[in-house]
Amino acid sequence: MMKIDILTLFPAMFDGVLTESIVGRARAAGAVEIEVTDFRRFANNKHNTVDDTPYGGGGGMVLKPEPIFAAVESLIGTTSSDSAPGKPRVILTCPQGTPYTQQLALELTKEEHLVIICGHYEGYDERIREYLITDEISIGDYVLTGGEIPAMAIVDSVVRLLPGVLGNDTSAELDSFRNGLLEHPQYTRPYEFRGWKVPDILISGHHEKIEQWRRRESLRRTWRRRPDLLERAELSSQDRKWLEEMQAGSAGQKESTE
Repeated sequence: MMKIDILTLFPAMFDGVLTESIVGRARAAGAVEIEVTDFRRFANNKHNTVDDTPYGGGGGMVLKPEPIFAAVESLIGTTSSDSAPGKPRVILTCPQGTPYTQQLALELTKEEHLVIICGHYEGYDERIREYLITDEISIGDYVLTGGEIPAMAIVDSVVRLLPGVLGNDTSAELDSFRNGLLEHPQYTRPYEFRGWKVPDILISGHHEKIEQWRRRESLRRTWRRRPDLLERAELSSQDRKWLEEMQAGSAGQKESTE
């Protein structure tokens, strides 16, 4: 069973996220153990202060190293300098970090223990980055009030990939980004809604042609919405042929309107 520890100054923010929907069910089923800890209680001063002004001046406050080091070491049962095998991944949610991807989520599912630190204020004392954490992760090029929302996103994306959590494991296998592309369009009943019909191929019963249609539409959607993904996706010769046809068709339409 995977264990996830979250260190935050605002533990109540996680109440709904960790008790509802898929994550809540996964915890109830024993697929994952998740604990939320207020690292303010590890402060070493009478006022429980966890931040201070930055050396060298400047605006804002910086998280002190002592409470965060103490909190993490209390969870992993060793000091940060100990390189014992089985030491958990310690993740810092940070806009300077590695962009979060589905492949990184898959990588994290292989860990037995994750520790996620949610920052606040202007940043962290640099010694936290240098000597405590193993990963810095960013969920996008924008700034949030704190690291709680990125931590929620990481937890949700990892937990849903754990064996048995979704009930139907093929659901995760067909997710967008799993194979480097966006997911193909999906349809369900009714066959016709307000004059809009489901593509006939999907009710043909011809499974091989359906899979070809889905792959082609996945390529089309990725090409239109996230062409950057195609640069690193594994494409077959048939994939490339379909893309060339799409691009040629698009160019032809553009010429006809000029």
